[in-house]
This record gives sequence, C-alpha cells and structure tokens, in this order.
Amino acid sequence: MKVLVIDNETPIREGIVSMLELFCPEVEQIGSANDIPSGLQQIRQFKPDLLLLDVELDEGTGFDLLRQLTESHFQLIFITAHDKYAIEAFRFSAIDYLLKPLDPDALALSVQKAAKNLKNQDLSEQISYLLGRMAAPQDTPKRIILKDTEHIYYLRCAEINFCEADGVYTKFHLENGRVITVSKNLKEYEQILEPLGFLRTHNSFLVNPEKILRFEKSSERLILEQNLSVPLAHRKKELVLRILEQRGG
Repeated sequence: MKVLVIDNETPIREGIVSMLELFCPEVEQIGSANDIPSGLQQIRQFKPDLLLLDVELDEGTGFDLLRQLTESHFQLIFITAHDKYAIEAFRFSAIDYLLKPLDPDALALSVQKAAKNLKNQDLSEQISYLLGRMAAPQDTPKRIILKDTEHIYYLRCAEINFCEADGVYTKFHLENGRVITVSKNLKEYEQILEPLGFLRTHNSFLVNPEKILRFEKSSERLILEQNLSVPLAHRKKELVLRILEQRGG
C-alpha cells in the first residue's frame, strides 16, 4: 500500500512517516508533502492508496485541498488537533480521523482498516457530504454514512430503529428489517446521534424516540414499531420516561 502524508509541521510529518515504517507492515511506499500545491502534485504523481491529511495547512485547510480534486481514488484519514465541528463532520461522513498527538496503535489500526477498504474506491459522496457539513456545521443532518468492509451506506437517520452494541461493533437495526454492522463502538454513535434526539436506554442500546410506542412496566422494556423491543435500564428509566413525556406533551 502507498501512503501519502500531508502535514505542514515538519517534526509531525516526519514522526508520522517513522510510525508508518515501524508499526504498519501494510505500507510499502511513503510520500510526503507540506502544503496544498505540493500535496496536489504528489496526489497526481504518487497516486496514493491512502492519504493522511492534516486539517490545518499553511495556505488553507485539508478541506480546501479536497475541493480541488476531481477524483479521489484513495482511502482518506484526517489528522486534527481539536476542531470540534470537523470531528463531528468526519463521524457523519464515515471518514476516519486521528487526533494529535498521534498514537501509534491508533494509527496502525486506522491503516489496517484502510487497507481492508481499498476496494471501496468511491469517496466522492463521502467527501461531498463532509464538505457540506463543514460549510454548515450547525445544520441538523438528515443522513448518516456508515461503512463496512464491503459497502458504504447512506442512511436517513429517520429510518434507524435502534443501535445495539456488539463488543467493539455496532449493529444498526433499520425500519426495513435490515441490520448493518459497523466496526465502531456504540459510544461513537451516541456522540453523533444523541444531539438528534436518540436516547441511550441501556448500556447496549441507543434508540430513535420516534419509533417508541409504549413502555411496558412488567418487562421494563420499550416497545417500538414493528413489534420490536429494547430494554430500559433502571438507572436510565426516570430520565428517558421524562424525555418521552415532554416530547409527547
């Protein structure tokens, strides 16, 4: 796998290159650039399989670089220090990101995922969605993009019944009966979906409140549309029922 690192800080860029050499056996060739013009040139000439792209560059941002690309035949991982809105946008668009200072284990894991996803070459819709979120970070998103090793899914948040934790994975249970399993934990999606009203009813469940029909006292479960049900943890019960009453009131 060919990896291109674009970062304007020389020590950080060289450190990433060293970590790739030491901890990422999938990587066979490494290129680097320090700004938008050299980055664009390297993308065209080096043709990377994976791009590690810094958010803040001297003459603009990594988003500015993406806007100048006509094709995106590579996997993409953003590198960022603290940009809250950018992180939110990355999550919604299913584009991976790493926080500075980079952790070698996190880098190795992201590279491994990128290597598995190389067959998913079409990043155009993910990037388009990302740039749209960056342009209007306060807007409530109507879609979320999920990615597994085989497919990229563009879902309306309204079609999600609930999310279920499965170890380090999360299962999305959809209104058409489909279940999509993705390799991120439930906490990650709680941070994305809670601002949209989704409720953490249990350690293992995150529920779309629009799908809830009633609460059954005898079983301590919430009954959803399509005869689905999820548990309501005792410690969550008072808060969740109060929120549901307010929504109905």
